[in-house]
Amino acid sequence: MTTPPPVDTTVSHSARVWNYWLGGKDHYPVDREAGDQIVAVLPEIVDIALATRGFLTRVVTHLVRNEGIVQFLDIGAGLPTANNTHEVAQAANPAARVVYVDNDPLVLAHACALLAGTPEGATDYVHADLRDPAAILAEAGRTLDRGRPVAVILLGVLPFVGDDAEAGAILDHLMGALAPGSFLAIVHSTSAVTGETMAEAVRLWNEAGSAVYHLRTPERLTALFGGLELVEPGVVSCPLWRPEPAQVEWAREMDEFCGLARKPGGATV
Repeated sequence: MTTPPPVDTTVSHSARVWNYWLGGKDHYPVDREAGDQIVAVLPEIVDIALATRGFLTRVVTHLVRNEGIVQFLDIGAGLPTANNTHEVAQAANPAARVVYVDNDPLVLAHACALLAGTPEGATDYVHADLRDPAAILAEAGRTLDRGRPVAVILLGVLPFVGDDAEAGAILDHLMGALAPGSFLAIVHSTSAVTGETMAEAVRLWNEAGSAVYHLRTPERLTALFGGLELVEPGVVSCPLWRPEPAQVEWAREMDEFCGLARKPGGATV
């Protein structure tokens, strides 16, 4: 495994701030300070973080049980917490194979926790940047068979690629290299629900962090699925994407939208 580069504890990092909001332990004072500043402006950010994790659980379960997907490429995986992709996928099918990708040294240092999967399945970790899809695909090929469908998971990582053309080119590269019947799941922040409140929270994030975060409208997010077949209910706020029966009553719109789409062709389950 790659030797982790030094961890910069003087600048907040998105993976560590997110871990802080989710109640994890892998963060530093600078991350907690940035996280608290954002919570003061947008108190529901913790609920948004939890709603994103809920979508991950539901979408991975759906893909395994209803679409027959057993291969996952989770880019921008973040730090290990509850219900990681391999745990959800392998709970539904112990033979599931998962490759995590991130560029945070702290995530790399904790990668062993991400690699403890089932004996029947496989897990791997790639230290790489979303902007280098060729390297990601090459490294992921050690574990995943690109001749069979793969589900690409992008939760909260595309906001760091602000240009739509660049983001679209990355997605085209990734999905173009995968078999028909592969899937793309995206979670992305918007300001469609809370407006200037979310915009102010992002401004604080960008002042404190090392990477600039960009909002997109639901319409711009939908456009990133171009060439793919959106799965019902389409691009919606995370709590509204196929909530469990017990969740329906309290499900409400939040400024974190999501969608799942299928690459055309290939057999369907």
